[in-house]
Amino acid sequence: MARKTIAEIKELLVDIENEDHPLLKELQCDERSGVQQLIKRWKKQQTYQYVLEQQHVDMTAFEREIYEQGFKAIAGIDEVGRGPLAGPVVAACVILPRDFKLLGLTDSKQLSKATRETFYDVILKEAVDVGVGIATAREIDDINIYQASKAAMVRAVKQIEKIEIDYLLVDAMELPIKMPAKNLIKGDMRSLTIAASSVVAKVTRDRYMENLHNKYPQYGFNKHMGYGTSGHLEALKTYGIIEEEHRKSFAPVKKHL
Repeated sequence: MARKTIAEIKELLVDIENEDHPLLKELQCDERSGVQQLIKRWKKQQTYQYVLEQQHVDMTAFEREIYEQGFKAIAGIDEVGRGPLAGPVVAACVILPRDFKLLGLTDSKQLSKATRETFYDVILKEAVDVGVGIATAREIDDINIYQASKAAMVRAVKQIEKIEIDYLLVDAMELPIKMPAKNLIKGDMRSLTIAASSVVAKVTRDRYMENLHNKYPQYGFNKHMGYGTSGHLEALKTYGIIEEEHRKSFAPVKKHL
């Protein structure tokens, strides 16, 4: 019987998940370097898949514990944009289905832009509900960045309308909302629900800054998203501030008032 081609073997390996599969044992004896490379790649992929599966288990530990206590609608809350010199702080509140699974979902800052965009679409499509809250640069100047971040989070929670939240998972912030809650340091790396909210908040804010770039291309907002990079600081020196978008209470901006 003719040996399978390397292309045929590559297709067959896609459906194999168990190292004890007869085909794998057979291929171990195939001396062709191309076949051995395919096996090596398959094993690497399986290891990566295992890591992602384990990450999912770890990141749903808080949710499982809360569900076991009888709660049904767990909302994750996170914000992005505390550090930039320009633009708003954006918060998102997300309620996921109990069986939601999106391998690789973690803190939005750890994901590539393309992956964030893909995950954003999946989350918006499959979430029970999503709310977004924004605090502008002017609000940040008026009440400080900490209070503005808190305000954006509360607004995001109030945008949830399809279901009544009965438990909050919050990324390192105590909110003035009376309901059971858990505040998690680095929550976007420890809770799937908070990670989902971090992705929604990040993509929403990035799109805002990209739109701002279209109005003020000289500042390069599409590259630094308002953060204090050397390019942004140079633009401030050359063009001055954008009245409604730069945070006047932040030291690097103050010197250009």
